[in-house]
Amino acid sequence: MNYSIGEVAEKMGTNTSTLRYYDKKGLLPFVDRDAAGRRKFKDNDFNFLKVINCLKKSGVPIKDISKFINLCLQGDGTLQERYDYLDKEESVLEGKVQEMQDQLDFLRFKKWYYKTSVEAGTETIHFTPGTNFVDPTTHDQYRAKLKNAKDIHKLIDLND
Repeated sequence: MNYSIGEVAEKMGTNTSTLRYYDKKGLLPFVDRDAAGRRKFKDNDFNFLKVINCLKKSGVPIKDISKFINLCLQGDGTLQERYDYLDKEESVLEGKVQEMQDQLDFLRFKKWYYKTSVEAGTETIHFTPGTNFVDPTTHDQYRAKLKNAKDIHKLIDLND
């Protein structure tokens, strides 16, 4: 079955300008064209489009995605190279996920900090007595509460 660029955009949850941009950047060398020059996508093209979408959302530059797609089109002789590339990208993405998780964890700590301050009517509950400095054990207090919490949102959200 053949699909128009509009049909592909709809199925992929993107827009036609994105697909045209990908084509202009050399990411779609596998797409056929009809006699009038219109792109005609095939069912198998969605496999490539999903790879492109995944790599793009993972932060891979267009030029690197293009190289990967070209390796795919070269066939079995590039299997190891493709595997190694994806293995490297997996490590990079895992690092990004961990970094984002660290940011989320800190944000949740700060929500707990402010929630407990709001509930007490003062931020001083987290200060070292007699100072305006946050008690160095505050984060440890949060971690202890977090360890026993069954639902993070009950711990950090004001309305729970």
